[in-house]
Amino acid sequence: MKHLAWILCSLSALCIAATDVHDPHIIKDKDTYYIFSTGRMRRVVSVIESKDLLTWTRSADVFTAVPDWVKKEIPACRELWASDAHKIGDRFCLYYSASTFGSQRSFIGLATSKTLDPNSPDFKWVDEGMVIESNPGMDFNAIDAGVLTDADGRVWLTWGSFWGGIKLAELNPKTGKLLSDTPTIHSIARRTPPETAIEGAYLIYRHGFYYLFVSFDACCRGINSTYKIMVGRAKSPTGPYIDREGRPMAEGGGSLVLQTEGRWIGPGHNSVLCDGDDDFLVYHTYDAQNRGRPVLQIRPIEWTTDHWPAAGPILAPPADPNTPTPATNP
Repeated sequence: MKHLAWILCSLSALCIAATDVHDPHIIKDKDTYYIFSTGRMRRVVSVIESKDLLTWTRSADVFTAVPDWVKKEIPACRELWASDAHKIGDRFCLYYSASTFGSQRSFIGLATSKTLDPNSPDFKWVDEGMVIESNPGMDFNAIDAGVLTDADGRVWLTWGSFWGGIKLAELNPKTGKLLSDTPTIHSIARRTPPETAIEGAYLIYRHGFYYLFVSFDACCRGINSTYKIMVGRAKSPTGPYIDREGRPMAEGGGSLVLQTEGRWIGPGHNSVLCDGDDDFLVYHTYDAQNRGRPVLQIRPIEWTTDHWPAAGPILAPPADPNTPTPATNP
């Protein structure tokens, strides 16, 4: 298979994946892969790039500072979270989240660029401002944006973290923002109360189904994280999404894709790379053998005969270059 060479390469110490990555959203433009993720290491939005999905380097910044309109609304915001890049028409749209931990006062904003290539004269990110907001008392939290172009060419935005779960609304492909000032908001997944921990939604279209990936349970606690990746599928972007056991995701359902394995703790907040005939699960996890550091992992998706996604072997061991990495899964 195409990814066999990548698996073999991953056994080499030269195949070093990125460390300190949270909430990775991947996109391919021409011959280069880009991952946009939560700002870390004093970066407002973290961006890395690769030619082979194995060796990653830092790419150009989207912002040098949190946008002024965000700072005015949320003065304590220090970085932007969970940024998803999606090509809509002839430009790239980057949907970013602005909030503070545990708060429902949140925004999803939009930045656009004609290209992702920092060496192009057309490379320039322009902030387009707010897409959607949330306030205390609402049934959703406006973070963790994900974008889908459906089989008919319509564009959809998913978002949500805790509270009322995962929401979906249609976007205007000309503006990249919501289709109207009073959009129809669909509730497509939630946990069964009193449990509310669901976030990081990501949609793809494969095999005649729309697959909704989400993360359950606790993120961002290092080796104490309990994150796991779950999935359901539907015939329409608006649902209903049903898991492998027939349970609606709107009623707490979800089938397990990946959870803690050995040294790799709390995998979650995934995106999916659909690259020709190959699909890849892209997510962060915590390394129990390296002080619980957050790292990037990529695995091929191995589809079952009845078209459910399963996580294959790790392609790129997400190790610090100075830390020995096992050649195979634990």
